[in-house]
Order: sequence, then structure tokens, then C-alpha cells
Amino acid sequence: MRTRALLTTVLLLIVGIIGMAGFAAIPGAVLAQEPDAEPDGPEIAVYNQGVALVKETRDLELGQGVQSVTITDVAGQLDPTSVHFRSLTDPEGTVVLEQNFEYDLVGPERLLSKYVDQQIQVITQDGTTYQGTLLSGTQDLILQDADGRVVVVRRDNVRDFSFPSLPEGLITRPSLVWLVDSAAGGAQDVEIAYLTNGISWQANYVVLLAQDGAALDLNGWVTLNNRSGATYTDAHLKLIAGDINRAVQDTARGMVKEAYAMPAATAAPQVEERGFFEYHLYEVQRPVTIKDNQQKQIEFVKAIAVPAEKFFVYDGARGWYFYGGLVTDQGYGADTGNTTVQTMLSFKTDEEGVDAQLPRGVVRVYQEDVDGSPLLVGEDNINHTPKGEEVQLYVGDAFDIVGERVQTDFRRPGDRSLEESYRITLRNHKEEAVEVRVTEPMFRWSEWEIIQETAEHTKLDAQQVEWRVQIPADGETTIEYTVRYRW
Repeated sequence: MRTRALLTTVLLLIVGIIGMAGFAAIPGAVLAQEPDAEPDGPEIAVYNQGVALVKETRDLELGQGVQSVTITDVAGQLDPTSVHFRSLTDPEGTVVLEQNFEYDLVGPERLLSKYVDQQIQVITQDGTTYQGTLLSGTQDLILQDADGRVVVVRRDNVRDFSFPSLPEGLITRPSLVWLVDSAAGGAQDVEIAYLTNGISWQANYVVLLAQDGAALDLNGWVTLNNRSGATYTDAHLKLIAGDINRAVQDTARGMVKEAYAMPAATAAPQVEERGFFEYHLYEVQRPVTIKDNQQKQIEFVKAIAVPAEKFFVYDGARGWYFYGGLVTDQGYGADTGNTTVQTMLSFKTDEEGVDAQLPRGVVRVYQEDVDGSPLLVGEDNINHTPKGEEVQLYVGDAFDIVGERVQTDFRRPGDRSLEESYRITLRNHKEEAVEVRVTEPMFRWSEWEIIQETAEHTKLDAQQVEWRVQIPADGETTIEYTVRYRW
């Protein structure tokens, strides 16, 4: 009871983020909407974790006293513990005594299980008709006729089943059923809200990089995926970017080609962004119909001629890091065999850049060929990025730049120290000079110093350094360094 009360309280708080707009009655409700009521769609707030809050208002005609109220066409993956029902017309006089989520849906397996020990008719592929008492329907069908003869019919040989009627308890659509005590009869506006799994969203970005790599155009798309088991017509859609903490997860039943687009000017933004609590909220500025089993994309951000920088990184010891303990094994991280140089792309989300918060998602980078046709050059994932930050994308490995990292010395000058030397060679097969950022982890111990180097390093953090190396066209450059660890 305490968990249920907590979930109800949390739901009531969440309901506030999507307003108090009215909703149309869904076909199948106990009583229909008044004919002159203005139709309006549901309000939906979708979170990154694959959960959504759905809120609707129904116009119902309630009788006086205790009665059953049924609402159909709700999400098949709704969380029953999160359902909220209240009368807006008479909240004091309308009391919910009991609520149920009915999801025993019609299907061949459910019908067969309900008709065990009852009469059914089966027609096979060759037209033969069998009629009798169903003894088992879990794999092949076992029937017993009026004379007591038992017949086994293979499931893959069945063409048609025939059942006398729909068994009690089976329904065609998921339904919410309440037992309500109403002090007075008459029309009432009733608010319904619930959390459902099966609706998720993420951001997808399309970047067109200039041929010189110095600028880019960016389009951001909301990609909404609905597998909740319900269709939402003319919905008011809000998307929450950020990771909310959920105390109780997945209490409902089981969880269940992007086109290249050039940036285009629009008269007004389709999506309005604003801060909400410690997250960011994106509200679509027009009604949206979200069909079940549908993926929908809506543009929410665009930026043109954003300053960008393409650069190269050689991390010869990629994957080898300081994990908190002393490492004195000479071979640790010495021969990684990594020769690839990463191609990186960076831009900023400040006023001169994209000038927008970027929710977590996939960024696909295109660049125009000499004939003007865009080609995919790489893709990467980004995390939630607020304004004023730098976005760095790993788009692929450079074809014409190669790195080599070799351990040249390892010695123990004392009982509580060791020294290690490396030679890093970079070869550039391009027709122009390039700069490569060489990163090295100091992975053996927390106390270290570089005692000899052929170029000056920059300390990136407590355990990592970087050299920025110029490599001539069709040439090579070498860096050598020695690091001393003490403990």
C-alpha cells in the first residue's frame, strides 16, 4: 500500500507538467462524449527511458450510486499501479472504490485455453471437418468426438477454428475498469492519467560538413517510437530530455532509414524548448497523431554555417588506463598494436555555434563530394549537451595517417620507483601537412613525472598527457619520452 500511495503521489506531481487541457472520449467508453463537445487529443509526455505519461479527460454520463465504468483503447503496456482517476466536475462526490486493468485479449492461444473441455470445430487444409471436445490445445489439437474417439490434429494442418461464442473474460482491447460511487447522476468531466511503457524518443542529428571541414550545417530530429499498444490522435506532445530516477520499474506487462535532409528555413519553430526542473522539455507546437507501431520524426533544431574543426588523434594505448592500483609488469600496455589515427570533428553549442541544447542521440555526418552529392563520412553518439559546451565526434579512422608506439626501455632504479620509455612514430601519406594530437595514459601509478621528452606535452588530466605534432606532407615525425613513477 505504501508503494502504491507513493506511485500515485509521484504521478499527480508529473501530471502538472502537461497541463489541464480537455480530451475527447475514446470509442468504447461506457458513455459517449456529448455531441456538442469540442474534440481534443490526449496529452503525452515522453521520457528518454521508454516511458510516457498519458493524460485524458472524458465526458461521461454517470448514474447515482455504485456503478462500473469502463474505458477502452488504452495503452496495452500501461503500468496499472500508476493509474489516476478523478472527477473534475464533482471530486468530493465521486469516489473510486476499485480499479482494474483488463488485458486478457482475444487470440488463438487464449481461445484454445478457454475452450478446454468444451466443444469446438476444426477444418484442416484438405477440407476435413473435426468436431468434438477439446482435450488439449497447447501444441497439436487433441479432440474427443461424441463416440469417445480421440483425434490428434496437427496445428500446422489447421485451416480454420470455429468456436460457439467468445468466452467470458476475454476482451478485444485493453481496458481500464473502475467501480465508482457517485453521489449524484449526470454528466461529468473525468480526468484519467497513467504511465505506459513502449513509447520512447531520442534525438537524431544530420550534419552536412563543408568540403574544407571548417563549417557545418546541422538538423536535429526527434525520433519517436510507439510500441505501447495504442494510437494517440491529435496528441499534445512533450518530450523530456534527461534521465529521471524511477524507484519502481517495469511493473506493467512485458516491455516490448533515416533520409539525408538539407536545412530549410521555416516560418516558426515546430518545437519549443524550455527548462523544466533539472531537465529540458521540448513541446511540439501542433497536434500530432502517433499511431501504434509507428516511428515518427519531427525537426526540432537547425543551425547553418556553424564553425567546426576537423582534427586527428593518435591514442596508441587506447584501452589501457590507470585503474587505481600499482602496475609493475613490464608488458602491461607496452605492445598494444594500435596503429589507427582517429578522425574527429568538433563544434560548440554557444551563440556562435549551434546555440541550442542537444539531447542525447546519434549524429550522422555527411560531406559533399566534388559533384555536390552528399556522402556519409561517419557517425557517433552524443550525451545530453547543454549550451556553451563543445561536442566532439569520432567519425572514423584516417586512411593516410599511421601511428606506431614502441616501448624502448623499462627499468627499476629503486625499490619504490620505475622508469619507462616510449617512441611514437607518425607517418603522413597525404599531399599536405597535418597536425595530430598524440595522447598517452600514465597508467602504472598515480604519482608520476615525465623526466625526458623530445617535444613539450600538455597535461590533460591527472593521468593523461597530450602532444600536438606537426607532420609534413608525405613525411613522418617521432616523439620520444620517459616517465618516472614513484610510490
